[in-house]
Amino acid sequence: MENFTPYSSLIGGIIIGIAATVLLMVGKIAGISGILEGLLPPRPNDRLWRFIFVIGLVLGAAIYPLVGGDVGYIELNPYQVGESAHLVLLIVGGLLVGIRTYIGAGCTSGHGICGIGRLSARSILATITFMITAIVTVFIMRQIVGE
Repeated sequence: MENFTPYSSLIGGIIIGIAATVLLMVGKIAGISGILEGLLPPRPNDRLWRFIFVIGLVLGAAIYPLVGGDVGYIELNPYQVGESAHLVLLIVGGLLVGIRTYIGAGCTSGHGICGIGRLSARSILATITFMITAIVTVFIMRQIVGE
């Protein structure tokens, strides 16, 4: 909460909500794992909107600091591990997230934004699980490990 920005967060949330609603109105779900899954391998007649969505995510993140958005201080190696170990941790972390996404039948954005919006019991349970896991992780890192 050190860099809390309520107005930009509110505007971002509204934009995400509008995008998810527009996609839902045309029968699509704005979960990034499902969107990426449809690109690899490409599904016929369903690839253009997925590609535009992903490009929009990347371009939005790249343009934001250029138009004066504050990205704050980003620590790329918070635990000061060696460069090779840091790369290994990133790869292992990415694989674990991918496996969890596969097992959980979706990602946090799909379940948390779109699933809850559709009152999906599975998505509500998944989001509660994400939140409990995050709370426990923060508690362990701050109170037990001391980071």
